[in-house]
Amino acid sequence: MARRAAVATLVALGIVLAAVALWKIRIVIALTFLGFIIAAAMRPSVDWLERRARVPRAVGVLLHYLAILGLVAVVLWLFVPRAITQVQAATTGNSLHQAAKHSTGIKHQILTSVEKRLRRLPSGSRLVHPAIEVTKTAFEVLVGIFFMFAVGAYWIFERDRTIALIQSLVPGKHRRVTRDTWVLIDQKLGAFVRGELILVLFVATVLSAGFYAIGLPYWLLIGSFAGLVELIPVIGPLAAGALAVGVGLTQSWQMALLAGLIVLLVRWLEDYAVVPKVLGHATGVSPLVVMFSVTAIGILLGGFYVLLAIPIAAVLATLVDVIVRDVDPADQDVPAVLFTADKEKSA
Repeated sequence: MARRAAVATLVALGIVLAAVALWKIRIVIALTFLGFIIAAAMRPSVDWLERRARVPRAVGVLLHYLAILGLVAVVLWLFVPRAITQVQAATTGNSLHQAAKHSTGIKHQILTSVEKRLRRLPSGSRLVHPAIEVTKTAFEVLVGIFFMFAVGAYWIFERDRTIALIQSLVPGKHRRVTRDTWVLIDQKLGAFVRGELILVLFVATVLSAGFYAIGLPYWLLIGSFAGLVELIPVIGPLAAGALAVGVGLTQSWQMALLAGLIVLLVRWLEDYAVVPKVLGHATGVSPLVVMFSVTAIGILLGGFYVLLAIPIAAVLATLVDVIVRDVDPADQDVPAVLFTADKEKSA
């Protein structure tokens, strides 16, 4: 009895220590998972370059990262100067303050909230001279980004060897399903990321153009913000719409109405025209599961981890289909966004 009690205590203690350790390094786990997702998004185009243009996979990965750097440079060159001007106007102008001061009721609350958030934006001088604002947090963010992209690059080459190792640890009758399930999850995550990037660009571009057309203040900031929060399911679009209407109220109720209608129109186009053609059923996750995942992960882990809500739900949904419902992953449609995914199923 004493021996059994000791063994049980050691096992329980080991489980608790393992759980605590995983909780402590949750940010590392999250960044590693993001690296896997980045690799899944790049893999079809890297393989396409290798097949069609005889480009080595290492060079293909490097080309992708150079393209990302080039896109960031173009955004900084085209949009940052205008964004700085709008940030300066938001943080130094008095029109918003006056509108909030002379308003009442719900409008007063909305305007006051918008004013506070706009005044928290960094000033133009800080954006122009980022060296002044270099902090420990900024350094940690840069290290995290480098770690994430490094994991993505290595996973391009290590995934198949890892799958082979896992296959060797499971019974022979389950090896094909194990590989097919892993590959299906990889392809779902890759399609989801590529589709989300398209949606971010679509929302940011169309909303910015629409806000500019009606003369909405800070049109570029609000449109860019709406594009970025498109990465956060459910909550992001609602926040973007509320911000656009709130800023519109600083001018007139007609401006707020136009801003709200533009947001609704873009959401309608996105939900009924863009998403079905771009994403389709890439993740196989219902809207109800998405809402639950976003809320649960946001409460348990924090705002940053909301970005992982849909990928985690997609992984769990696929595993439930295969393990519980006995679905053969080889029979599942392979999602394709931009690139037609190859059937990487094992024989």
